[in-house]
Amino acid sequence: MDEQQRRIRVAVVFGGRSSEHAISCISAGSVLAAIDRDRYDVSAIGITTEGRWVVERDDPARLRIADGQLPAVDGAGSHVVLSADPTRRGLHVRPSEEAVGLLHDIDVVFPVLHGPWGEDGTIQGLLELAGIPYVGSGVFASAAAMDKGHMKAVLSAAGLAVGPYELVTAGAWSADPQAVLARLDRLALPVFVKPARAGSSVGITRVSDPAHLPAAIELARSHDPRVIVEQGFLGVREIECGVLDGPDGPRASVCAEIVVRPGHDFYDFEAKYLEDAVDLIVPAALPDEVIASVQAQAVAAFEALTCEGLARVDFFVTPEGRAVVNEVNTMPGFTSISMFPRMWQASGLTYPQLVDHLITDALRRGTGLR
Repeated sequence: MDEQQRRIRVAVVFGGRSSEHAISCISAGSVLAAIDRDRYDVSAIGITTEGRWVVERDDPARLRIADGQLPAVDGAGSHVVLSADPTRRGLHVRPSEEAVGLLHDIDVVFPVLHGPWGEDGTIQGLLELAGIPYVGSGVFASAAAMDKGHMKAVLSAAGLAVGPYELVTAGAWSADPQAVLARLDRLALPVFVKPARAGSSVGITRVSDPAHLPAAIELARSHDPRVIVEQGFLGVREIECGVLDGPDGPRASVCAEIVVRPGHDFYDFEAKYLEDAVDLIVPAALPDEVIASVQAQAVAAFEALTCEGLARVDFFVTPEGRAVVNEVNTMPGFTSISMFPRMWQASGLTYPQLVDHLITDALRRGTGLR
Protein backbone atom coordinates (compact mmCIF):
# COMPACT_ATOMS: atom_id res chain seq x y z
CA MET A 1 0.00 0.00 0.00
CA ASP A 2 1.19 3.53 -0.77
CA GLU A 3 2.68 5.27 2.29
CA GLN A 4 0.19 8.11 1.96
CA GLN A 5 -2.76 5.72 1.83
CA ARG A 6 -1.94 3.41 4.71
CA ARG A 7 -3.62 3.90 8.05
CA ILE A 8 -1.73 5.66 10.84
CA ARG A 9 -0.34 3.04 13.21
CA VAL A 10 -1.32 3.75 16.80
CA ALA A 11 -0.28 1.80 19.88
CA VAL A 12 -2.71 2.26 22.77
CA VAL A 13 -0.69 1.45 25.90
CA PHE A 14 -2.45 0.85 29.21
CA GLY A 15 -2.35 -0.88 32.59
CA GLY A 16 0.99 -0.29 34.26
CA ARG A 17 2.61 -0.73 37.64
CA SER A 18 0.80 2.00 39.58
CA SER A 19 -2.18 1.67 41.91
CA GLU A 20 -4.27 3.15 39.08
CA HIS A 21 -3.77 0.08 36.88
CA ALA A 22 -7.47 -0.76 36.69
CA ILE A 23 -8.53 2.80 35.90
CA SER A 24 -5.98 2.89 33.09
CA CYS A 25 -7.53 -0.29 31.67
CA ILE A 26 -11.02 1.20 31.83
CA SER A 27 -9.84 4.41 30.16
CA ALA A 28 -8.11 2.43 27.42
CA GLY A 29 -11.25 0.42 26.78
CA SER A 30 -13.12 3.65 26.05
CA VAL A 31 -10.35 4.86 23.73
CA LEU A 32 -10.26 1.53 21.86
CA ALA A 33 -14.04 1.63 21.43
CA ALA A 34 -13.99 5.17 20.03
CA ILE A 35 -10.91 5.28 17.80
CA ASP A 36 -11.59 5.52 14.06
CA ARG A 37 -10.55 2.16 12.59
CA ASP A 38 -10.86 3.49 9.03
CA ARG A 39 -8.08 5.96 9.79
CA TYR A 40 -6.02 4.17 12.40
CA ASP A 41 -4.37 0.75 12.56
CA VAL A 42 -4.53 0.02 16.29
CA SER A 43 -2.36 -2.17 18.51
CA ALA A 44 -3.49 -2.76 22.10
CA ILE A 45 -0.47 -3.06 24.39
CA GLY A 46 -0.95 -3.90 28.04
CA ILE A 47 1.53 -3.50 30.88
CA THR A 48 1.05 -5.87 33.81
CA THR A 49 1.30 -4.74 37.42
CA GLU A 50 4.80 -6.27 37.41
CA GLY A 51 5.80 -4.18 34.38
CA ARG A 52 5.65 -6.83 31.63
CA TRP A 53 4.58 -5.45 28.22
CA VAL A 54 2.27 -7.78 26.28
CA VAL A 55 0.08 -7.81 23.19
CA GLU A 56 -3.45 -7.44 24.51
CA ARG A 57 -6.73 -8.36 22.88
CA ASP A 58 -8.24 -5.38 21.08
CA ASP A 59 -11.49 -5.91 22.99
CA PRO A 60 -12.99 -2.86 24.74
CA ALA A 61 -15.64 -5.01 26.45
CA ARG A 62 -12.93 -6.86 28.42
CA LEU A 63 -11.71 -3.58 29.87
CA ARG A 64 -14.89 -2.63 31.72
CA ILE A 65 -15.98 -3.01 35.32
CA ALA A 66 -18.05 -6.20 35.41
CA ASP A 67 -20.07 -7.19 38.49
CA GLY A 68 -17.94 -4.90 40.62
CA GLN A 69 -14.71 -6.49 39.37
CA LEU A 70 -12.03 -4.15 38.04
CA PRO A 71 -10.22 -5.13 34.82
CA ALA A 72 -6.50 -5.88 34.66
CA VAL A 73 -3.80 -6.83 32.18
CA ASP A 74 -3.31 -10.55 32.79
CA GLY A 75 0.02 -10.92 30.97
CA ALA A 76 -1.13 -13.86 28.85
CA GLY A 77 -0.26 -12.21 25.53
CA SER A 78 3.05 -12.33 23.71
CA HIS A 79 5.83 -10.36 25.34
CA VAL A 80 6.49 -7.00 23.64
CA VAL A 81 9.63 -4.87 23.70
CA LEU A 82 9.58 -1.24 22.56
CA SER A 83 12.78 -0.44 20.74
CA ALA A 84 14.56 2.63 22.10
CA ASP A 85 16.47 2.84 18.80
CA PRO A 86 14.99 5.73 16.76
CA THR A 87 16.21 4.08 13.53
CA ARG A 88 14.05 1.01 14.31
CA ARG A 89 10.86 2.56 15.60
CA GLY A 90 8.50 -0.21 16.49
CA LEU A 91 7.17 -2.85 18.81
CA HIS A 92 9.11 -6.10 18.81
CA VAL A 93 7.10 -9.14 19.81
CA ARG A 94 8.80 -12.04 21.60
CA PRO A 95 6.57 -15.11 21.09
CA SER A 96 9.12 -17.14 23.05
CA GLU A 97 12.26 -16.36 24.98
CA GLU A 98 14.35 -17.29 21.95
CA ALA A 99 12.37 -15.68 19.13
CA VAL A 100 11.94 -11.98 18.44
CA GLY A 101 9.98 -10.55 15.52
CA LEU A 102 8.83 -7.08 14.49
CA LEU A 103 5.15 -6.58 15.24
CA HIS A 104 5.19 -3.47 13.08
CA ASP A 105 6.39 0.11 13.01
CA ILE A 106 4.54 2.58 15.19
CA ASP A 107 3.65 6.11 14.11
CA VAL A 108 2.30 7.34 17.45
CA VAL A 109 1.61 6.03 20.97
CA PHE A 110 -1.44 6.86 23.05
CA PRO A 111 -0.20 6.13 26.59
CA VAL A 112 -3.45 5.82 28.54
CA LEU A 113 -1.49 5.40 31.75
CA HIS A 114 -2.29 6.96 35.11
CA GLY A 115 0.10 7.40 38.01
CA PRO A 116 3.79 6.50 38.43
CA TRP A 117 5.63 4.52 35.74
CA GLY A 118 3.42 6.01 33.05
CA GLU A 119 1.98 9.46 33.68
CA ASP A 120 5.10 10.74 35.45
CA GLY A 121 7.55 11.24 32.59
CA THR A 122 8.97 7.71 32.57
CA ILE A 123 7.26 6.35 29.46
CA GLN A 124 7.51 9.81 27.91
CA GLY A 125 11.30 9.62 28.26
CA LEU A 126 11.34 6.15 26.71
CA LEU A 127 9.28 7.35 23.75
CA GLU A 128 11.53 10.39 23.32
CA LEU A 129 14.56 8.07 23.14
CA ALA A 130 12.72 5.89 20.63
CA GLY A 131 11.72 8.90 18.53
CA ILE A 132 8.04 7.94 18.59
CA PRO A 133 5.46 10.75 18.94
CA TYR A 134 2.99 10.32 21.76
CA VAL A 135 -0.19 11.83 23.13
CA GLY A 136 0.21 14.17 26.08
CA SER A 137 2.85 16.17 27.87
CA GLY A 138 6.59 15.67 27.67
CA VAL A 139 9.01 14.46 30.32
CA PHE A 140 9.26 17.55 32.52
CA ALA A 141 5.58 18.53 32.55
CA SER A 142 4.51 14.94 33.17
CA ALA A 143 6.93 14.55 36.08
CA ALA A 144 6.23 17.96 37.62
CA ALA A 145 2.45 17.61 37.43
CA MET A 146 2.57 14.07 38.82
CA ASP A 147 4.30 15.23 42.01
CA LYS A 148 1.78 17.44 43.77
CA GLY A 149 4.48 19.22 45.78
CA HIS A 150 6.51 20.22 42.72
CA MET A 151 3.33 21.08 40.84
CA LYS A 152 2.12 23.47 43.54
CA ALA A 153 5.57 25.10 43.76
CA VAL A 154 5.62 25.77 40.01
CA LEU A 155 2.06 27.09 39.96
CA SER A 156 2.66 29.32 42.97
CA ALA A 157 5.82 30.72 41.34
CA ALA A 158 3.71 31.53 38.27
CA GLY A 159 1.33 33.60 40.42
CA LEU A 160 -1.53 31.10 40.55
CA ALA A 161 -3.43 30.56 43.80
CA VAL A 162 -2.83 27.20 45.52
CA GLY A 163 -3.98 26.12 48.96
CA PRO A 164 -1.74 25.74 52.04
CA TYR A 165 0.14 22.43 52.14
CA GLU A 166 3.11 20.59 53.61
CA LEU A 167 5.28 17.86 52.13
CA VAL A 168 6.22 14.82 54.17
CA THR A 169 9.30 13.12 52.74
CA ALA A 170 10.36 9.57 53.58
CA GLY A 171 13.52 10.82 55.27
CA ALA A 172 11.76 13.40 57.45
CA TRP A 173 9.07 10.95 58.56
CA SER A 174 11.58 8.22 59.38
CA ALA A 175 13.95 10.58 61.22
CA ASP A 176 11.46 12.48 63.40
CA PRO A 177 7.71 11.88 63.00
CA GLN A 178 6.92 14.23 65.88
CA ALA A 179 8.69 17.10 64.16
CA VAL A 180 6.67 16.44 61.03
CA LEU A 181 3.42 16.41 62.99
CA ALA A 182 4.41 19.66 64.69
CA ARG A 183 4.98 21.23 61.28
CA LEU A 184 1.50 20.14 60.20
CA ASP A 185 -0.03 22.14 63.07
CA ARG A 186 -0.01 25.24 60.88
CA LEU A 187 -2.66 23.69 58.62
CA ALA A 188 -6.25 24.19 59.70
CA LEU A 189 -8.35 21.06 60.01
CA PRO A 190 -9.68 19.21 58.17
CA VAL A 191 -6.69 18.24 56.07
CA PHE A 192 -6.34 15.77 53.23
CA VAL A 193 -3.40 13.38 53.40
CA LYS A 194 -2.42 12.11 49.95
CA PRO A 195 0.30 10.17 48.17
CA ALA A 196 2.26 12.91 46.38
CA ARG A 197 2.41 10.98 43.11
CA ALA A 198 -0.88 9.13 42.76
CA GLY A 199 -4.33 9.87 41.42
CA SER A 200 -7.88 8.54 41.18
CA SER A 201 -8.20 9.41 44.90
CA VAL A 202 -6.17 6.32 45.84
CA GLY A 203 -4.67 6.35 49.33
CA ILE A 204 -6.30 9.62 50.42
CA THR A 205 -7.66 10.25 53.91
CA ARG A 206 -9.69 13.20 55.18
CA VAL A 207 -8.44 13.95 58.69
CA SER A 208 -10.39 16.04 61.20
CA ASP A 209 -8.62 14.79 64.36
CA PRO A 210 -4.82 15.27 64.70
CA ALA A 211 -4.62 11.88 66.43
CA HIS A 212 -5.48 10.24 63.11
CA LEU A 213 -2.66 11.90 61.16
CA PRO A 214 -0.01 9.17 61.68
CA ALA A 215 -2.30 6.43 60.35
CA ALA A 216 -3.31 8.60 57.39
CA ILE A 217 0.33 9.31 56.56
CA GLU A 218 1.18 5.60 56.77
CA LEU A 219 -1.72 4.77 54.42
CA ALA A 220 -0.50 7.36 51.89
CA ARG A 221 3.07 6.06 52.28
CA SER A 222 1.89 2.59 51.29
CA HIS A 223 1.32 4.10 47.83
CA ASP A 224 4.18 6.63 47.74
CA PRO A 225 7.03 7.45 50.17
CA ARG A 226 6.39 11.15 49.41
CA VAL A 227 3.20 12.42 51.03
CA ILE A 228 1.43 15.76 50.74
CA VAL A 229 -0.88 17.14 53.40
CA GLU A 230 -3.27 19.77 52.09
CA GLN A 231 -5.45 22.11 54.10
CA GLY A 232 -9.09 21.42 53.35
CA PHE A 233 -11.48 24.04 52.05
CA LEU A 234 -14.92 24.26 53.64
CA GLY A 235 -17.97 25.42 51.73
CA VAL A 236 -16.24 25.43 48.34
CA ARG A 237 -17.35 24.00 45.01
CA GLU A 238 -15.21 21.43 43.18
CA ILE A 239 -14.81 22.68 39.62
CA GLU A 240 -12.86 21.15 36.74
CA CYS A 241 -11.78 22.52 33.37
CA GLY A 242 -10.22 20.73 30.42
CA VAL A 243 -7.38 22.11 28.30
CA LEU A 244 -6.53 20.99 24.77
CA ASP A 245 -3.40 21.96 22.88
CA GLY A 246 -3.22 22.66 19.17
CA PRO A 247 -1.35 24.62 16.50
CA ASP A 248 -2.98 27.83 17.74
CA GLY A 249 -2.11 27.17 21.38
CA PRO A 250 -4.07 25.76 24.33
CA ARG A 251 -7.79 26.37 24.80
CA ALA A 252 -10.15 25.66 27.66
CA SER A 253 -13.37 23.66 27.72
CA VAL A 254 -16.56 24.49 29.52
CA CYS A 255 -16.35 24.03 33.28
CA ALA A 256 -17.85 21.13 35.19
CA GLU A 257 -18.79 20.59 38.83
CA ILE A 258 -18.54 17.57 41.10
CA VAL A 259 -21.18 17.29 43.81
CA VAL A 260 -20.60 14.45 46.27
CA ARG A 261 -23.79 13.02 47.73
CA PRO A 262 -24.22 12.28 51.44
CA GLY A 263 -22.33 9.21 52.61
CA HIS A 264 -18.89 10.18 51.29
CA ASP A 265 -16.60 12.70 52.94
CA PHE A 266 -15.04 13.54 49.58
CA TYR A 267 -14.69 12.42 45.97
CA ASP A 268 -12.91 9.17 46.81
CA PHE A 269 -12.18 6.08 44.69
CA GLU A 270 -15.45 4.33 45.51
CA ALA A 271 -17.48 7.45 44.79
CA LYS A 272 -15.69 7.87 41.46
CA TYR A 273 -15.79 4.37 40.07
CA LEU A 274 -17.74 1.85 42.12
CA GLU A 275 -20.78 3.64 43.50
CA ASP A 276 -23.38 6.03 42.14
CA ALA A 277 -22.35 8.61 44.72
CA VAL A 278 -21.74 11.84 42.83
CA ASP A 279 -23.48 14.21 40.50
CA LEU A 280 -21.29 15.34 37.61
CA ILE A 281 -22.71 18.61 36.33
CA VAL A 282 -21.61 19.64 32.84
CA PRO A 283 -21.54 22.54 32.28
CA ALA A 284 -21.26 23.98 35.77
CA ALA A 285 -23.72 26.68 36.76
CA LEU A 286 -21.29 29.49 37.55
CA PRO A 287 -21.35 33.24 36.95
CA ASP A 288 -19.77 34.22 33.65
CA GLU A 289 -16.92 36.04 35.34
CA VAL A 290 -16.04 32.97 37.44
CA ILE A 291 -16.12 30.73 34.36
CA ALA A 292 -13.80 33.13 32.54
CA SER A 293 -11.44 33.20 35.53
CA VAL A 294 -11.32 29.41 35.84
CA GLN A 295 -10.72 28.96 32.11
CA ALA A 296 -7.95 31.56 32.07
CA GLN A 297 -6.25 30.01 35.09
CA ALA A 298 -6.57 26.51 33.60
CA VAL A 299 -4.68 27.64 30.50
CA ALA A 300 -2.17 29.54 32.68
CA ALA A 301 -1.51 26.41 34.76
CA PHE A 302 -1.12 24.36 31.57
CA GLU A 303 1.46 26.82 30.26
CA ALA A 304 3.27 27.25 33.60
CA LEU A 305 4.00 23.52 33.69
CA THR A 306 4.80 23.51 29.91
CA CYS A 307 2.10 20.90 29.37
CA GLU A 308 1.30 19.60 25.90
CA GLY A 309 -1.62 17.80 24.33
CA LEU A 310 -4.16 17.82 27.12
CA ALA A 311 -4.75 18.35 30.82
CA ARG A 312 -7.58 18.54 33.29
CA VAL A 313 -7.19 21.31 35.85
CA ASP A 314 -9.09 20.94 39.12
CA PHE A 315 -10.15 23.92 41.23
CA PHE A 316 -11.85 24.86 44.44
CA VAL A 317 -14.13 27.87 44.00
CA THR A 318 -14.96 29.76 47.19
CA PRO A 319 -18.38 31.32 47.92
CA GLU A 320 -16.83 34.67 46.93
CA GLY A 321 -15.96 33.29 43.48
CA ARG A 322 -12.20 32.94 44.04
CA ALA A 323 -10.66 30.00 42.19
CA VAL A 324 -7.81 28.03 43.79
CA VAL A 325 -5.93 25.44 41.73
CA ASN A 326 -5.98 22.00 43.33
CA GLU A 327 -4.34 19.73 40.74
CA VAL A 328 -3.23 19.46 37.12
CA ASN A 329 -3.71 16.03 35.54
CA THR A 330 -1.69 15.51 32.36
CA MET A 331 -3.45 12.23 31.49
CA PRO A 332 -6.94 12.58 32.94
CA GLY A 333 -9.36 9.69 33.05
CA PHE A 334 -10.89 8.63 29.72
CA THR A 335 -13.59 6.33 31.07
CA SER A 336 -17.17 6.72 29.91
CA ILE A 337 -17.96 8.69 33.09
CA SER A 338 -14.77 10.78 33.14
CA MET A 339 -15.07 14.54 33.27
CA PHE A 340 -12.48 15.36 30.62
CA PRO A 341 -14.31 13.84 27.62
CA ARG A 342 -17.66 15.02 29.02
CA MET A 343 -16.43 18.61 29.23
CA TRP A 344 -15.22 18.52 25.65
CA GLN A 345 -18.45 16.89 24.53
CA ALA A 346 -20.27 19.88 26.02
CA SER A 347 -17.75 22.13 24.26
CA GLY A 348 -18.63 20.66 20.86
CA LEU A 349 -16.06 17.85 20.49
CA THR A 350 -17.35 14.28 20.51
CA TYR A 351 -15.35 11.48 22.11
CA PRO A 352 -14.09 10.08 18.75
CA GLN A 353 -13.22 13.61 17.62
CA LEU A 354 -11.33 14.18 20.87
CA VAL A 355 -9.28 11.01 20.39
CA ASP A 356 -8.56 11.98 16.78
CA HIS A 357 -7.52 15.50 17.82
CA LEU A 358 -5.08 14.17 20.42
CA ILE A 359 -3.43 11.75 18.01
CA THR A 360 -3.20 14.38 15.27
CA ASP A 361 -1.71 16.86 17.72
CA ALA A 362 0.88 14.31 18.88
CA LEU A 363 1.98 13.73 15.30
CA ARG A 364 2.17 17.50 14.73
CA ARG A 365 4.49 18.00 17.72
CA GLY A 366 6.74 15.02 17.10
CA THR A 367 9.60 14.35 19.52
CA GLY A 368 12.80 16.09 20.55
CA LEU A 369 13.43 19.55 21.93
CA ARG A 370 10.52 21.89 21.17
